Amino acid sequence: MTVDEHNKPSDDAQRVAELQKQSLKKKLDKHSKQLEQGAKKLSQLQSENTVLRDQNHARSRAGNKKSCLNTQVRPMGNLNTPNSGEGATNPAPGSGVARATREGAENP
Repeated sequence: MTVDEHNKPSDDAQRVAELQKQSLKKKLDKHSKQLEQGAKKLSQLQSENTVLRDQNHARSRAGNKKSCLNTQVRPMGNLNTPNSGEGATNPAPGSGVARATREGAENP
């Protein structure tokens, strides 16, 4: 930058500084607009994300209900064997009681 005899910037230097200042101001305005548009876009995307997350959660719950309704039913135990309470097991297929019940014969 050039200075005159009183250590003041010359007119040319002042014009260059003013042009640079205006250029920087334009860039700042441009970037501010881009930032504002980005913030709006982010807000829209967050709203869409919330809606999609809620839909996904609802579908997941509906799918879980269907899978509960489609569970396989285990076969019932032998009704001829007395049940001695919760957790009782049926006699082994090779035992005399089970075989007699299956074949309709007397217990050997």
